[in-house]
Amino acid sequence: MAFFTRPSTIAISHQPSAMTEPHHDELEALMCEYLAGRIEAFDGLYAALGTRLRAYLLSLCRDSSVADDLLQETFLQMHRSRRTYQPGRPVAPWVFAIARHVFLMHRRGSARRVRFLERVAAAVGADDMMRDDRRALADVDAVRRALRAVPADQRRALVLHHVEGWSFAEIADRLGIRLNAAKTRAFRGMRRMREQLK
Repeated sequence: MAFFTRPSTIAISHQPSAMTEPHHDELEALMCEYLAGRIEAFDGLYAALGTRLRAYLLSLCRDSSVADDLLQETFLQMHRSRRTYQPGRPVAPWVFAIARHVFLMHRRGSARRVRFLERVAAAVGADDMMRDDRRALADVDAVRRALRAVPADQRRALVLHHVEGWSFAEIADRLGIRLNAAKTRAFRGMRRMREQLK
């Protein structure tokens, strides 16, 4: 299956409309072939819709590499949801609806990750670096990199205590370690993050 040859980068001036697809009959034929098990029909669907889908996703996310990833996810979700397509209905609006759903899930996930990293930054006393909107994205990335630099055992204790609010006794019980070890891991993780964020 041709998951997934990425189309070339294109410039867009407007959000493409899923409702102005000029090749409805061809797309429906390809989709019906795909539903019947002809995997080669996927290539035709990708060729017919890929460029416009990418332009649409780029208009939503404003990031070329993210648009590429979302395009691949859109076609993956299209494959997984192919049995929900009803023959006779326009294919393009159905696929564009999948693309929009993929984008919305990406945006919600990104928002959750940012909130989590903001809590981590607050826990290590670096929350002031997140307050300037002009620096926010770069600082979120800095916190993410700093957290990744913390050894896994220390990172887990740090997050459980300072972000999730667990007591050291709860952490020790959950991880199967001594109380002092839980405290030490969280402390060392905190120190490592602060060093990374200097």
